[in-house]
Amino acid sequence: MKRTSDIIGSVFGLLFILPFTPFIALAIVLESGLPVFVRLDRVSNGKIIKVYKFRTMVQDAHSKKSDLAGLNERKDGPFFKIKNDPRLTRVGKWLRKLRLDEFPQFLNVLRGDLTLVGPRPHEPAEMEKYPTEFKGLYFVKAGLTGLSQVSGASGLPFRKELELDIYYVEHQSFWFDLKILAKTVWIFFSDPTGV
Repeated sequence: MKRTSDIIGSVFGLLFILPFTPFIALAIVLESGLPVFVRLDRVSNGKIIKVYKFRTMVQDAHSKKSDLAGLNERKDGPFFKIKNDPRLTRVGKWLRKLRLDEFPQFLNVLRGDLTLVGPRPHEPAEMEKYPTEFKGLYFVKAGLTGLSQVSGASGLPFRKELELDIYYVEHQSFWFDLKILAKTVWIFFSDPTGV
């Protein structure tokens, strides 16, 4: 049932973003050239996958990450966040504010790399620094949205985010997924920056 829901949901998500894709692509290219999409390393289901997103940063943004380590606002764990990240393009800021940059991830859901609802996908280097009691999250299929995403997203303390992900894994059900998806849709339309 979960896989069927993933396929149906990802098809609807891709159909939703399809009419806007040419305009998003044009805006990205006009401001900062190609590529339009990026493929980012994330961990899901015990392996490293390539997650698709619209490019929101300057080219070679990842190589500049170490230079900005001193500006990282996340001091409680391995996650990296800068509110006004200088690597963001103007179009990228707009895409992130509206959460449109993540819609290509529906391709990952359709392929089976991600699921609609699950723990938040993180970088391999970040997951290597998880406390021992949360290492099991490495082997769980990550989600496009999830309990931690609708409970504060990157604003959560490091340990709290992992606790919410573990809680979801231990209590997941079809109805729990529906509740999280409904809250995701509500946040997306009422407060795009809240997921």
